[in-house]
Amino acid sequence: MKMVQFTEYGGPDVLEVKEVERPSPSGRHVLIEAEAIGVNYADTARREGRYVVPTPLPFVPGTEVAGVVREVGPDVQAIRPGQRVVALVESGGYAEFVAVDERAVVPLPDGMDVQQAAALPVQGLSAYHILKTMSRLEDGETVLVHAAAGGVGTLAVQLAKRFGAKTVIATASTEEKRELARRLGADVTIDYTQNDWTKAVMEATDGRGVDVALEMVGGGIFHQTLDCLAPFGRLVVYGMASGEMTRLNPARLMAKNWSVVGFFLPQIMRKRALYEQSLRELLHWVQEGSLELIIGGVYPLEQAAMVHELLQGRKTSGKLLLVP
Repeated sequence: MKMVQFTEYGGPDVLEVKEVERPSPSGRHVLIEAEAIGVNYADTARREGRYVVPTPLPFVPGTEVAGVVREVGPDVQAIRPGQRVVALVESGGYAEFVAVDERAVVPLPDGMDVQQAAALPVQGLSAYHILKTMSRLEDGETVLVHAAAGGVGTLAVQLAKRFGAKTVIATASTEEKRELARRLGADVTIDYTQNDWTKAVMEATDGRGVDVALEMVGGGIFHQTLDCLAPFGRLVVYGMASGEMTRLNPARLMAKNWSVVGFFLPQIMRKRALYEQSLRELLHWVQEGSLELIIGGVYPLEQAAMVHELLQGRKTSGKLLLVP
């Protein structure tokens, strides 16, 4: 089978297409023939050697796989060959076949599009649990969503409204992206490339600030976002796209009872009931049409390096996929 791996850290050019033996499932693992594979910022961070946890070499990136189960291990209890499924894995997704523990696998609803299924788990579960589990969003609150035209952002705008937010403020770098955020339900859109974007956030909230903010850039954007919080506001950090380390004096949090919360999806995946229930909900909402997925492009597996360039160039909207 074909797979994409890297043997050293670096730019997109370190990604190599390899021919390897197809794995055989053992124990509680199932073998999925991949039909669609999600591409994420975590994959680029792994490639550059700056992920939240160490990345061993050689490494096959990819955490989202949707396709058909072809084989099952002897101890598999619930999944059967022929089932259409989606799965989250820690690595190994950039391949034609992927062996996955059945506890990370969720069967697809009848008629579910496989590309939509592959586009959903990482961003969908992140947006869901950032808003519901980590920030504990309450009815009537105001939410600030950065990069609102991206994979997490497009879903966070919609889910914030579903979970009871009164006002969603979305930031994006171009008018086209801001228009997309408005179409998905954002009440206010702001160009975060402008120096006075924080002033626009405060004006939109009559000087009060936002109750919940989603932050994944780091550096100066982190501190500017913190300044936009209302009393008792919660800022959830789920990435560090800028690569800049952020220093925080905890005393800054005291005056207005602010909270800064970290989010790392693999921790959610370790809570099986929490992970499975929320993913089933998300799949159902997509299937019924009440949650819209934005797929920005679908590319052959062999073009993984180019797709990484597109993703890091911030010239895309929505989710990028690879297909074997």
